[in-house]
Amino acid sequence: LAAADEGAVRIDDEAHRVGRAEEGAFEVVVAAPTEDIDESVAGLVRTLALLVPAATVVLAAVVWVLVGRTLRPVERIRTEVAAIGLDELDRRVPQPAGDDEIARLASTMNEMLERLDQANQRQQRFVADASHELRTPLAGIRARLEDAKLHPAETDLEELVDGALGDVERLQAIIDDLLFLTRVCAADPRKMELIDLGELVRAETAARECPVEVRLDLDGLTTIKAVRNEIARAYVNLIDNAQRHAKRIIEVEVRTEGTYVVVSVGDDGPGVPEDKREWIFERFARLDSARSRDRGGTGLGLTIVRDIAVAHGGTVTVDESRYGGARFVVRLPLVPGYSSPDGAGPADADRRPSAAPHRGG
Repeated sequence: LAAADEGAVRIDDEAHRVGRAEEGAFEVVVAAPTEDIDESVAGLVRTLALLVPAATVVLAAVVWVLVGRTLRPVERIRTEVAAIGLDELDRRVPQPAGDDEIARLASTMNEMLERLDQANQRQQRFVADASHELRTPLAGIRARLEDAKLHPAETDLEELVDGALGDVERLQAIIDDLLFLTRVCAADPRKMELIDLGELVRAETAARECPVEVRLDLDGLTTIKAVRNEIARAYVNLIDNAQRHAKRIIEVEVRTEGTYVVVSVGDDGPGVPEDKREWIFERFARLDSARSRDRGGTGLGLTIVRDIAVAHGGTVTVDESRYGGARFVVRLPLVPGYSSPDGAGPADADRRPSAAPHRGG
């Protein structure tokens, strides 16, 4: 570097060169020992070789504990559900505190078990009631046949056959209704069609014989989408029920109410007590004062009406008619903006006449 003092000195930072500008460039190489760096790197490697496995083990243990603590309620839920039998549907899974995903899972499982328990209880009651209902006509047939066998000379064959046929008809009616109920779980979309409910009611009423006066009040444009034979069966059941209890008058009304078509069937009979208006739709439910076996019916007619209405997205309720008897009200979703085949549109609805009072078929 001393020799470089005679001329200008240029320093190239990129190549780390020092040289004379006039006489040519030369390089200066500076070296230093790297033992300290090697020792630092080796020490860091040794430290990491010890710390990384230890940290991994500690982290795995912490994750194991946390995951185990988190999933422990799930395992308790699984164990409890696995232990619940068909005769133990009243049991419930343990529900942890809080509102996290596991707590909501336990709550959902308990709600499902509650629904299963209620369904199981309904099924058991249904089987017991059905067995009793089927046993009654069978017992009648057996009693008549045994009496005829013990006293053949005193037996009126025609009376025996008529009585047995009556019991057989009752058995057949109960079995038919039971089979129908098993099919009415949800309306089959493939069988659904647009139906003018007012026209269906008019046709079904005209096709029946009724010992009392039937007054019809039918609006236009009461169109629904439904399975025709099921809706017809629901209306026939309501008419049959009203016919058994009416004294002189049955009043049938079909109208639109918001987004629903409302069908109401009322009579001037004894009515339904307010505290029995939900219970009356249960299977084989009967009111002692008005719905005895002697007056006909299988005890399943109103249950069928309810199941059909629910399957079609509707409801059925009962209240008091204007004559003091019972009034059953079915609400079914309306198909808006539909024109009937005869060309009646929304503007024509008020001009369609209501049916005159009807008696007989």
